[in-house]
Amino acid sequence: MDPRAEWIETDGLGGFASGTVSGIRTRRYHALLLTATTPPAGRMVLVNGFDAWVETPGGRFALSSQCYAPGVTHPDGAERITDFGTDPWPHWQYDLPGHIRIEHEILVKHGLPLVAVSWRLTVPSEDVILYVRPFFSGRDYHSLHHQNPSFQFEPVSPEGSVGQLLWRPYAGVPDILVATNGAHCHQPDWYQSFLYEQERDRGLDATEDLATPGLFRWVLSQGEAVWILAAQGDGAPVIPPQISAQKYLAGLRASEKKRRSQFPSRLHKAADAYLVQRGQGKTIVAGYPWFGDWGRDTFISLRGLCLATGRLDEARAILVEWAGAVSHGMLPNRFPDQGDVPEYNSVDASLWYVIAVQEFLGAMAAAKRTVPARDRARLLGAIEAILCGYGKGTWFGIRQDEDGLLASGVPGVQLTWMDAKVGDWVVTPRIGKPVEVQALWLNALRIGGTFSNQWEEALADGTATFGTRFWNEKAQCLYDVVDADHQAGAVDASIRPNQIFAVGGLPYPLLEGDQARAVVDVVEAWLWTPLGLRTLAPGEPAYRPRYEGNAHQRDGAYHQGTVWPWLLGPFVEAWVRVRGNSAKAKREARTRFLTPLLRHLDEAGLGHISEIADAEPPHCPRGCPFQAWSMGEALRLEATVLASATTAKRKTAKRKRSG
Repeated sequence: MDPRAEWIETDGLGGFASGTVSGIRTRRYHALLLTATTPPAGRMVLVNGFDAWVETPGGRFALSSQCYAPGVTHPDGAERITDFGTDPWPHWQYDLPGHIRIEHEILVKHGLPLVAVSWRLTVPSEDVILYVRPFFSGRDYHSLHHQNPSFQFEPVSPEGSVGQLLWRPYAGVPDILVATNGAHCHQPDWYQSFLYEQERDRGLDATEDLATPGLFRWVLSQGEAVWILAAQGDGAPVIPPQISAQKYLAGLRASEKKRRSQFPSRLHKAADAYLVQRGQGKTIVAGYPWFGDWGRDTFISLRGLCLATGRLDEARAILVEWAGAVSHGMLPNRFPDQGDVPEYNSVDASLWYVIAVQEFLGAMAAAKRTVPARDRARLLGAIEAILCGYGKGTWFGIRQDEDGLLASGVPGVQLTWMDAKVGDWVVTPRIGKPVEVQALWLNALRIGGTFSNQWEEALADGTATFGTRFWNEKAQCLYDVVDADHQAGAVDASIRPNQIFAVGGLPYPLLEGDQARAVVDVVEAWLWTPLGLRTLAPGEPAYRPRYEGNAHQRDGAYHQGTVWPWLLGPFVEAWVRVRGNSAKAKREARTRFLTPLLRHLDEAGLGHISEIADAEPPHCPRGCPFQAWSMGEALRLEATVLASATTAKRKTAKRKRSG
């Protein structure tokens, strides 16, 4: 396994522990204890990592490695790793001279900002002593930490506690609670110039100083070393003060093994990581380690993460919660990490919400479950508000045009999912009538028409116009944008993946027959890769083969060729649709398209699927290594699009029983 591959453990609140197989932190986001102070936002890194070593009769041996500027790795603990796995949680095996073998585990508790770390001898050995030096910060997870006189090194012992210590690194930062069966020696110090190579390679600040309050010591020969860390707020103690660390860990292991054993597959287990708490409700984190919850990502992801897995209660909670955020017919694209003002810069997020609601109601009906009347009214009210807002016209030039299509866009604002922006430069502005926005709009009108006949005329006009305005006879596919820059008749003929939504990925295709097959063939020929679809065909002037360099260079390549795995969902759905949705087509699609994608589960973000990849072989994974809509679309393909009729019936029956 690649030592640079990354693992993650999430707490269901927006916090997590993450790192690499080697144990060397390569991102500012790799941390042992990263907590969401206002779930899922307000994330702070409290405990970045640790150094660990053992003293044995044969000498001193490191169990960890760090990277320091300008690129020095020390000590050599990573070289002693002989095995690694993530089931049921991350664990490592170290082989040392003298036939000493040590197993190390990291486990995050679901529903609490708490991580349990342990080491144990797998073969009895005499006189083996473990030392651990923790590295603390107490910073925003996007920032970096540097030596300063304000850090508070002195711990306190919570009254009546057993083996617990509490650090308060800075005012306004959650306390760091440690429960352990080891001994603590106070030796405050600063370790300087940790280097995060992934940050350096992305053209960002990449060095950090961390505070270490001292050492923890265990005699491993006498039993397992237990080290539990938690973010302690103003409420009740996260760890009961009278319970021993060993007893707490035993209960935690038992409860987490039981909880995790209920997931029927790796995909289902991965899906659970993105469903988190927001206030009293639920939301979906768009990706780890740096994304929060985004509107567009939530509604696209929900179809796979919730509906395809039968998690209908979570889907209802998410959709009902978001229904209250409609303003002028629009839903927010993003809730900022800091502050309460949501950002409404998206033309498609609201339309994806309509799709998600319709599919949720269909899933509930299939499971013979009733949506509470109040919730149903709230959901349908949101759909009506969205369609009315778009029909009458709303922010950023979003309006139903006379031809029934949806126009949108103003200079300087990115509205579609191709939303990279650097300063004032919108890389792919797509002002006018983007093709996938029309597919979403016409699908939303058709869905609205099942509840009200007021959308019939707009649907008929838009459908007729789409069929004549978007077909590119020369290229035998669809234009990416018509009436580009709001200029009547101007078109963008770039070969992009957005046209696939006219055939697959949405409930109602806009193309049939030879045209639909031609679109699928063009997309497959020019855009398909084993990790998803390119965002621009090779040979186009703006095409970029690699996603690398500084922020300006990377954002310039983000949608100019870079591969997006989530697009494989609509593409494969379109591919089997134009082949009659036959069992043979589904089997072939599973082998040709889904199987290569699922191999990626063991390549970058272990058990998960990355946000993006390079456009050219070997299609190096890039961006966020744990991405919700990548995972959601893989699940949707596995559980619905490519499921056989027998499998679909069995899953429906299971949902009925569980409901």
